[in-house]
Amino acid sequence: MNENKKNNEALLALIIEGIENVKGENITILDLRAIENTACDYFIICDGNSNTQVNAISGSVQRTVSKELKDKPWHVEGTTEANWVLMDYINIVVHIFQKETREYYNIEDLWGDAKITQVTSNQSTL
Repeated sequence: MNENKKNNEALLALIIEGIENVKGENITILDLRAIENTACDYFIICDGNSNTQVNAISGSVQRTVSKELKDKPWHVEGTTEANWVLMDYINIVVHIFQKETREYYNIEDLWGDAKITQVTSNQSTL
């Protein structure tokens, strides 16, 4: 169990790094572990400004995780329209939205019982 926690923490960090590498915004982590009957341990939610950026975020996350952990998502969907891309890493599900789509679905409110953490970016502006 301790090994699983370590793997989740490494995967979380790499997913966030992948999002930040292409300037994904409003990164939020929903910790679902204390909620019964959830499909995964965490949701990571972020947004991009266009379908191009949403797809770039998805690609960056996949490259970053693959490079460091030699892992790939079990399933990815939504890349055709790129309004909402879902990446399923089994224990962690990544939701990459365009801003308007994120506001419409408002996943954070749907999972209001989750522990919600806003990620502050490590990126410095030049």
